[in-house]
This record gives sequence, structure tokens and C-alpha cells, in this order.
Amino acid sequence: MDRREGVMMTESKIRVLLAKPGLDGHDRGVKVIARALRDAGMEVIYTGLRQTPEQIVNAALQEDVRLIGLSILSGAHMTIFPRVLELMREKGMDDVILFGGGIIPDEDVRQLRQLGVGEIFLPGTSTDEIVGFIRRMTATGGGNPAGK
Repeated sequence: MDRREGVMMTESKIRVLLAKPGLDGHDRGVKVIARALRDAGMEVIYTGLRQTPEQIVNAALQEDVRLIGLSILSGAHMTIFPRVLELMREKGMDDVILFGGGIIPDEDVRQLRQLGVGEIFLPGTSTDEIVGFIRRMTATGGGNPAGK
């Protein structure tokens, strides 16, 4: 803790919103990630299953998060990620990092990164790798990696 202008300042936790967009009803993986992020000292808001891009972005705004993580296993990643990015840009959320995971082909991973998704984690990725990505991105003040 440190004092500035008579006010106690404490290090704030990294706030991450996790969501399961679309019709995919499998949430075991995202719950494992949520637990790992909490264990790493982050504050996690999990919005639950079957969220729309609009619900996800509005929740991220209300919760004032630094990152949004999407878990998509339904095959709708090339629709949902671009829509979430579009809504984030419309709302001026250029300092919020979008990342995700799921069953996503390598070519789609490349395209999503080019669109501005910070990272895509595929099955088998360790939770330590995800925690490390979040810490690196927030330590550097990273926002939308594509700057779009």
C-alpha cells in the first residue's frame, strides 16, 4: 500500500469477464479457467451459458474489466469474436483485451488475431500459460492488439 494525497491506495486485482456465447452448453473448461484465474489472484466475473455478444460487452462495461475471455466450442467463433470486437469498438473499449479458447482451426486462429483478438488458447493449453498471457498483457497496458 502507498499513500497519495491522503488516500490509501491498494493494488487492484486484474478483472476478467469470462463468457460462453451462443448455443454451446459445455462449460466445464471455462469453469476450470475461472478457478485458475481466481487462484492466481484475479477477480473473475463469469456470465454463464448462452450469452449474446451484446450481453457480454454490456456486462464487461458494467463490471469495468480489463479482459474479456470467450469459450467457444460450437464452431461459431468466426461470427461471435468479430461481433464482440465490433461492439467493443462501438463502445470505446479499446483498452479491453479480448481473448478466447475452444476448438478453432489454425487458419481461423490467424484470422482472429489479425482482427484484434489478443490470443486464442486451444485444448491442452495449461492454465499457467493463460495466467501468464493475462499478466503480460495487463503489465504492458495492452489493449486491442490489432489497434483497430
